[in-house]
Amino acid sequence: MIDIDRIVSRFKEISALVVGDIMLDEYFWGKVDRISPEAPVPVVTVQKETQLVGGAANVVNNIWSLGGQVFLSGIVGGDERGRKILSLLEERGVPTGGVLIDPHRPTTVKTRIVAHSQQVVRFDRESQTCLSQGYADSLVSSVCDTIPRADTVVIADYGKGVVTEDLLKAVTKISRQQGKIVLLDPKINRFHLYRDVTVATPNSQEASMASGIEIVDEKSLKEAGNKLLDRFNCEVVLITRGEEDMALFERGKEVIFVPTTAREVFDVTGAGDTVIGVMALVLAAGASFSEAAVVANYAAGIVVGKVGTATVTPEELKEAISRNR
Repeated sequence: MIDIDRIVSRFKEISALVVGDIMLDEYFWGKVDRISPEAPVPVVTVQKETQLVGGAANVVNNIWSLGGQVFLSGIVGGDERGRKILSLLEERGVPTGGVLIDPHRPTTVKTRIVAHSQQVVRFDRESQTCLSQGYADSLVSSVCDTIPRADTVVIADYGKGVVTEDLLKAVTKISRQQGKIVLLDPKINRFHLYRDVTVATPNSQEASMASGIEIVDEKSLKEAGNKLLDRFNCEVVLITRGEEDMALFERGKEVIFVPTTAREVFDVTGAGDTVIGVMALVLAAGASFSEAAVVANYAAGIVVGKVGTATVTPEELKEAISRNR
C-alpha cells in the first residue's frame, strides 16, 4: 500500500529542474447561441480570457502546485507573451534565471476557444526552428550549472527547437555522474535523439512510432514497450493510453498495467505534463517506479476532470488515493 502521506510530506524538500519548450496557454471562454451567417461555424460570445503557463512551464506548475521547489530552463521571445510567462512564474516564486530571452524568436502561444466547457478550436503561433548556436550554447551552460542544485531532472520536449542533441547529451551525462533521475516526455519525429534517460513517458501513438510496432492489443503493447527500453536505453518506459490505462515497463520485470482513475474526462490538455511532473516528485521522494506510476495516474485522473490546463494539489491527491484504498 502506498504511504501517500509520507510521500507528499517530502515534496517540499525536493527540487526539480525542468528543461524544455516553454509556452503560453491562452483561453477564451464563452458561449454559443447561434451559427454565423457568413459560414457554417459557431459564433462564440467571449465572456472571459485567461492566460496560463504551458509546455515545460506547465510541468513546472504541476511540481510547484504540489509543493516542490523547481527550476526552469528554456527560451521565450522578447515579446509581451514572453514577459507574461516570466511574470506568472515569478508570482509563484519560480526562479527564472534559466529562462533565456531571444528577441528574434516568438514566444510559443497556444490559443483555445472554449464554449460550454468544450474546446471549439485551437490555433498556435510558434517557431520550430532550432535555436541559434549562441543561445543553444548558453542554454546548455545554464542547465549544466543548475543540475547539481536539483534532485531530479525533467526533459519536456515539444519539438519547438529547444531540446537539442547537445543538450540531451549534457543533461544525461552530468545527471548520470551525480546519480540524478532523468525523466523524458518525448516528441514524435525526434526519437533518434533520446538515449540514456531513466524514465520515458510516451503516449500510445508516440510509443507505436518510436518502436515501429502498431499498438492494437496487449501483445503488441508489450512488444513496443520492451523494444523502447532498449531503444532509449532507459530503466523504465511508461506508456500512457489516454482514457484506458498506463503500462509500466521496468527492465527485468513484468509489465504492470495501471488502470485509469478518472471519473469524468472533460479535457486532457496538459495531462502528460501532470504525469511526468508528479512522477519526478514521487521518485525523488524515495518511492518505487510502480508507486510513482500509480500516484501519477491518480493525479492525471484529477486534472482531466477539469477544463483547461490544470494542476493538482496535495490535498486532492491524498483524498483521491485514500478514497480508493
